[in-house]
Amino acid sequence: MSELLQVTDLSSGYGAVQILRDVHLTLHTGELVALLGSNGAGKTTLNHTLCGLVRAQSGQVLFNGQDLTHAHYSDVVRAGLIQVPEGRKIFPNMNVLDNLLLGAYTLPQSLRPDLLERVLKTFPRLAERLTQMAGTLSGGEQQMLAIGRGLMAAPKLLILDEPSLGLSPKLVQEMFDLIVQLKDEGLTILLVEQNVGQSLDVASRAYVLENGQIRFSGSPEDLLASDVMRQAYLGA
Repeated sequence: MSELLQVTDLSSGYGAVQILRDVHLTLHTGELVALLGSNGAGKTTLNHTLCGLVRAQSGQVLFNGQDLTHAHYSDVVRAGLIQVPEGRKIFPNMNVLDNLLLGAYTLPQSLRPDLLERVLKTFPRLAERLTQMAGTLSGGEQQMLAIGRGLMAAPKLLILDEPSLGLSPKLVQEMFDLIVQLKDEGLTILLVEQNVGQSLDVASRAYVLENGQIRFSGSPEDLLASDVMRQAYLGA
């Protein structure tokens, strides 16, 4: 597998407050990698730094051979690095179709019909609700919409930030089944989750972020076999 994302010695934060310190992270094309960590560990800051929403203080972000360390977020999107943010961040007063089309705003209009057809095939429930206001959808449908909007950008790498947050157990299982389906279709995914058990079930590799630093990198089996990591992050 070719290397798609390489993060080296990445540090960032907000003003004088440093959150990330010398983070190293690599994803290969077609991988599903889990990024684990508790609230406040720095996961969202890392996502935002990768996507150009937070400026890197030092280090490097190479994506598909392109240096995106200090790129504007619009250029990050055009490069194909797409984030589905925690909390969905849909536009509640716009209908489902318009929310989806916004995901493709950087792409030629000629590509949008095929992308839309593919997304609606993945999410048949959205196809039934194209004219419905997004704010009136159920929580699970809103998460589908958020992921569908991300897929409309034709991502090379999709970052999913807490996709199971606030969902019922049944919908959580459906969400993880969907993530596996997208991976099987060839999409590279960075799964950022607090749902450790199910994340490790679907990921080929895992990173653990603690206090802004990577504390573990390896296979799910190695993580589960580590007494230190199991006690610190799995509550066992």
